[in-house]
Amino acid sequence: MAIDKLLTPHIVGKTTLPNRVWMAPLTRSRAAQPGDLPAELNAIYYSQRANAGLTVTEATQISQQGQGYAWTPGIYTDEQEAGWAQVVNRVHAAGGHISLQLWHVGRISHHLLQADGQAPVAPSAIQAQGAKSFVVLPDGTPSNEPTDLPRALELAELPGIVAAYVAGARRAVRAGFDFVEIHSANGYLLNQFLDARANQRTDQYGGSIENRARFVLEVVDAIVAAIGAEKVGIRLSPNGVFGDMSPIEGEAMAIYLAQQLQQRHLAYLHIAEPDWAGGEALTDTFRQQLRAAFKGTLVFCGSYTAERAEALIQAGTADAVAFGRPYIANPDLVRRFTLGAELNQLDPATLYGGAEQGYTDYPALAG
Repeated sequence: MAIDKLLTPHIVGKTTLPNRVWMAPLTRSRAAQPGDLPAELNAIYYSQRANAGLTVTEATQISQQGQGYAWTPGIYTDEQEAGWAQVVNRVHAAGGHISLQLWHVGRISHHLLQADGQAPVAPSAIQAQGAKSFVVLPDGTPSNEPTDLPRALELAELPGIVAAYVAGARRAVRAGFDFVEIHSANGYLLNQFLDARANQRTDQYGGSIENRARFVLEVVDAIVAAIGAEKVGIRLSPNGVFGDMSPIEGEAMAIYLAQQLQQRHLAYLHIAEPDWAGGEALTDTFRQQLRAAFKGTLVFCGSYTAERAEALIQAGTADAVAFGRPYIANPDLVRRFTLGAELNQLDPATLYGGAEQGYTDYPALAG
């Protein structure tokens, strides 16, 4: 199958992107220390991959409370903002476009990452079974540790978290990002509010689909009011079970949110399909229901090949497709798709942490 449609331009919000091959958000745990700062190494990595129609950054915590893994970057200090500006400038200089993914992990954290060793926070005081947090132990040893039992957020705390999302979005715009992406997927805080098992609240944020979606939509509305809907996307993971999420009402919740996001004219809706993270595969029927509910840019991500992505776009179900691990190993992925060239193979041992190896040293095609 020819992949002509995948390589055509597409307008997202008010921005024309050169193709429909997106780079998915990919945690790599290579922020400079101290301070969890984006730095020169990160700027090289992202600029190498600026051929993507849109590059979505690794998940970026909006506060110290929102961090669940060591060495991930933040967007809540002046130094972090300046580091991201360096990254954005390099991506733009290479002709690319970039979106910052805003992140609060909620209960997927550990007291070693929290201020004064406090417990992580969540919609309800329910521990994520089987989930791990990447920490640096007191003796300096990096370690994957079981996540701690969280405490339930008080009503009075929720506006402060919304404000942290807004502050992160404002910093992203000042740093020059083309978009921000609200991370409401993969078992993290906003996904926890949506989840019928993780969210056992009895107030206006728990119970029905509408109530469980309330906090996510409050975050969306506040960011839209701050920077404009044309700069805002969101990521959802219907049916995903990563982070001890439940599939209960997952598709119904996603359709409800898609309808609500359509009313708010968001720039894009990014769907993380259950693949590496586990969960029942999405059906074509469900994808088409999402398409019917959301008329903005709809993006799917989940072990797609160029040919499968082309077919999804040709069918009108998707406007773009995001690629994760293929972009780690193939900085020139769009060119390889264009030429039908063989892809480099990923080295799983270098996914998280480290320096250049397995990060900026994957080769591009010659010529």
